[in-house]
Amino acid sequence: MPECGKIIIFIIMDVLIKSHDQNSLSVTFPCGFTTAMLNAVRSVPGRRWNDLKKAWILPDSMETVSALLANLLATGLFTYPETSGQPPGMSSCAADSTTVKNELSKVKTILKTRHYSERTQECYLGWLKSFFEHYDCNAQLGQKQINEFLTNLAVKSRVSASTQNQALAALLFYFRFVKNQNPVELSGVIHAKQSVRVPVVFSRSEVLDIIRHLSGDKQLAAEILYGTGIRLNEVLSLRILDIDFERNEITIRHGKGDKDRRVMLPRALVKKLKAHIESVREIHRKDLEDGWGEVNLPGGLAQKTPEAARQFKWQWLFPQKNRWHNSETGREGRHHMDDSLLQRAVKNAILECGINKNASVHTFRHSFATHLLESGYDIRTVQELLGHSDVKTTMVYTHVLNRGPSGVVSPLDQM
Repeated sequence: MPECGKIIIFIIMDVLIKSHDQNSLSVTFPCGFTTAMLNAVRSVPGRRWNDLKKAWILPDSMETVSALLANLLATGLFTYPETSGQPPGMSSCAADSTTVKNELSKVKTILKTRHYSERTQECYLGWLKSFFEHYDCNAQLGQKQINEFLTNLAVKSRVSASTQNQALAALLFYFRFVKNQNPVELSGVIHAKQSVRVPVVFSRSEVLDIIRHLSGDKQLAAEILYGTGIRLNEVLSLRILDIDFERNEITIRHGKGDKDRRVMLPRALVKKLKAHIESVREIHRKDLEDGWGEVNLPGGLAQKTPEAARQFKWQWLFPQKNRWHNSETGREGRHHMDDSLLQRAVKNAILECGINKNASVHTFRHSFATHLLESGYDIRTVQELLGHSDVKTTMVYTHVLNRGPSGVVSPLDQM
């Protein structure tokens, strides 16, 4: 234990204890704190808060320091400082790359076995790779290391609550299904409180103006986004067979949560869609003439019916402009339009329209739901169209209604 009056101790999460004056110490949390950390200081006799210094002031005595360290250690988040200055479990050199690759390979196998989407797999593997850059996966890891990692994300990286919880989901998946740790033992991990935000919504005239500033397949994709309320990845993943002109339906396959659903086909788009499909047919015909024309198939369909990859019905509704080329195998093919191209086009259109809203492609979905509710459609119908599992998710759109039976007229407008 350092001599009183000269104490400068760095502990996990950067709890700093140092001299304040001749008779007292100061305790600060340079990188933020949890409730447990705060209570550990509050329970020390004689402590007081100095608002000017933004620090807790404690009597400079061995009894006080011992009580403070005992309280901090009791939270389970701290250990005595190491000479390396790094948190326990955080190796000065992380596990070798082969070990990390093996761990990530295990995670990927389990993710595929449990039918997690490709996007979720990439997300989880990315967070775990970041986690293993700081912690040796061969070491004894658990709740404390998870909390350290999440605290660093929130305090130093300043990520949003949703991003922090996304990282938590990846870590919990690893500990539960790879490390086979009891989930009950991980119940004390930090869960970020989600902020409640009302969605940004376009007016009907703004939607029309933005669409007019788009052209070609990007304009059609934006019209489908607003006309059906589907997500960006859902519209880009549409295949020719998903469009049913006879029933005026569009089938969304493998949506969020790996759920299929059907939405209406806007009648205003029927003629335009048919013309677009014919243009895609011509692209596919030329690809076949060049000896290509295959497309990636979902699930195990490629093994069951490999010839389906060349069939027109399985082609993307919005194919990319140029074929991809594999220099090693010599194969060529087309994927669907990259999401960044549509995102950039819509962003530019919003700017050109002079719309001063923090809007994006996803705002079309918010506008779709809000405008349906304003038109008097019941919330359960909107919930089904959006593919929400819980109606509470859909209810956020009731907070942005400004017309219809649920609208509120300002008393100022009644004077």
